[in-house]
Amino acid sequence: MNEPPRRPQQQGLFGPLDEESPATVRAAPVAADVAALAAALPRTLRLGTSSWAFAGWSGFVYAARTVQARLPRHGLAAYAQHPLLRAVGLDRTFYAPMTGAELAGLAAVTPADFRFVVKAPSECTDPVRRGDGGRPERSNERWLDAAFARDFAVAPAVQGLGERLGTLVFQFPPQGDLAQEPARFAARLGAFLGALPKPVPCAVELRDAALLTADYAAVLRDAGVQHCYSVHPRMPALSRQLEVVPLTGPAVVRWLLHPGLGYDEAKARYEPFDRLVDPDPARRADVADLVRRALALSLPVTVVANNKAEGSAPRTLLELARLLVGAAH
Repeated sequence: MNEPPRRPQQQGLFGPLDEESPATVRAAPVAADVAALAAALPRTLRLGTSSWAFAGWSGFVYAARTVQARLPRHGLAAYAQHPLLRAVGLDRTFYAPMTGAELAGLAAVTPADFRFVVKAPSECTDPVRRGDGGRPERSNERWLDAAFARDFAVAPAVQGLGERLGTLVFQFPPQGDLAQEPARFAARLGAFLGALPKPVPCAVELRDAALLTADYAAVLRDAGVQHCYSVHPRMPALSRQLEVVPLTGPAVVRWLLHPGLGYDEAKARYEPFDRLVDPDPARRADVADLVRRALALSLPVTVVANNKAEGSAPRTLLELARLLVGAAH
């Protein structure tokens, strides 16, 4: 078995243990119109946000005046009570793996039909090791190492989440010079995916538009792995992604970042994430179109929204739901 990656020393799952109970975070009352909207959505459509620990969501997801410090450890149970939020993106696993026991602790506070979209550790997908500020330091010997991915991505997700595992996403950050060799990347990706345990619901997410090729689509098809359709400035529009990689199985869409902004810029502009600062109806319509296509093919579809897409992820999903339900009537 691979040696485990180094992890920051921690006393509990999200920091020092305390005497708080989950009851210290309460769910917000759900407005009647929002409850009706959630009830009108198909059950094969799941909406969720990237993480859940944002006090700016108080009044919509959490009770008023929820304390930020309590949310990482205790917020998920309250989040999962919201009828619109039947999934969540677990992004912290991109930066450091979580154990099966840690993931089981998260699963235990959610309903049986709740699903997690889990990001595999970046050590699987980043060709370089990075230091402070994301600065490349040296080549990454664990890049596309299927044994490492099996032990520290697949196994914990399957063992810890069980049926609550929606999709394990292998997000590939910019691949440097390899982005100019899409055929070589596709071949390496194919060998990696072919060596992973089956059947595990997996998807691949790209950050290099040049790697979105017919060879890449063929590799995914042969491996029985989905493409993660990402709304991100580095990637083509969803319509183009669908042209190259048509819908063939359970679909995952991640709506991540507003055009023209970096993550740090968006964070500074949108905090505390309590409202839509930059509504993006064009991309909302693109996401809605993909959802409708998937549903028309009887394919389940999960949409995960980030605060940095429009300013507040839950409200982004609320507007998407209104668009989908309104178009159906």
